[in-house]
Amino acid sequence: MNETVYCRGKTVRYLVWTFAVAYAMQAVAWILWTRVGTAAGQAAVAVSMFAPALGVLLSGAGFGGMGWKPRIRKNIRTILFAWLSPAVLTAAGAALYFLVFPSHFDLGGSYVAAAAGEDALRMMEEQGLTYDMYLIITAVSAVLYAPFINTIFALGEETGWRGFLYPQLKARFGKRKGVILGGVIWGAWHWPLIWLIGYEYGSAAGNSAGYAGFPVTGMVLFCAVTAVWGVIHDRVYEKSGSIWIPALLHGAINAAATLPLAVCITDTGSARLLGPAPMGVISILPFLAAALFILIRHYRGSDNEKYVTDDNRQKG
Repeated sequence: MNETVYCRGKTVRYLVWTFAVAYAMQAVAWILWTRVGTAAGQAAVAVSMFAPALGVLLSGAGFGGMGWKPRIRKNIRTILFAWLSPAVLTAAGAALYFLVFPSHFDLGGSYVAAAAGEDALRMMEEQGLTYDMYLIITAVSAVLYAPFINTIFALGEETGWRGFLYPQLKARFGKRKGVILGGVIWGAWHWPLIWLIGYEYGSAAGNSAGYAGFPVTGMVLFCAVTAVWGVIHDRVYEKSGSIWIPALLHGAINAAATLPLAVCITDTGSARLLGPAPMGVISILPFLAAALFILIRHYRGSDNEKYVTDDNRQKG
C-alpha cells in the first residue's frame, strides 16, 4: 500500500456521510425488526454494512489503492489466521466465561427458542435433528464456509474502515493512536443497533432482561471491543496488503460471535456484558491478548513517526 496523505476534508466528509446513512438505515432496521419481523430487520442491518463503502464514494476518496488482489499464495498464512483465529479466540473467551458462570451453560436450546420461537425447536425434533446435532452443524458451518459468505457484506465496512479511515487516522495521529481512535469510531457506528434493537448485549442477544446502564454501558463497552478488534484487523490489512483479508477476518468474527450464545441461558441480565459472546468483558480477553501483542511488537514507537499530510498543501 502506498504512503497515505492525510486529507482532513475527505475524512470529515466520509464520517458525516457514513454515520448519516448508517444511522438512517439502522433506524429503518429497527422499524422493520419491531413491525415486520426479525428476518426483515436483520436484512436491513446487513444492507447497512455497505454504508462505509458509500461514504468513501461520497467523500470523493474512491477505492483505488486498497489492494483488490487477494494475493493468495503470498498471503496464505494471513488468510488462514483471518479465517480460523476468530473461532479459536471466541471459543477460548466463551470457555473463560463459563468457568466463571458454569450455571449459565445450557444445551436445552433456550437461545434458539428465544430468537426463533419454540416452533423452531419443535421443527428440529420433527426432522429428527437433536439440539446437539444442530450445534455441531452450526459450528462447522460457522468455521468452514460462513466466514466467506460474510466477507461480501463485511467488505462494505472494511473498504470504509481499514481501506480509508484507518490510514487517514494513522497518518494524522500515528499508528497506535490512529488505530485505537478508529476502533472507537467503528463502535460508535453501531450505537443505534445497540440502543434501539438491543444488539450485542440486549434483547437481540437473547437478553430481554436488559443490563445495568442500558444502553450507554453497552455503547461504551462495544467501542472498547471494536478498538481491540480494530488492532487485529489493521495488522492483517497491513501485512496482506489486500482489503479482502480483513474482510474475511470480519466475516469470521461475525460467523463465530453467536455460537457461545447458543449454549448459554437467556436473560442473564448484566452478566451479558461479560460474555459469553466475544464482545463481553471476560470473553474478549483472548482477542485483547492478541491485540496487545500486535501493539507491543509491531506498533512500538510508531506514534513518533512522521506522516505526510496535505494540511499545508491542499484542502481535501
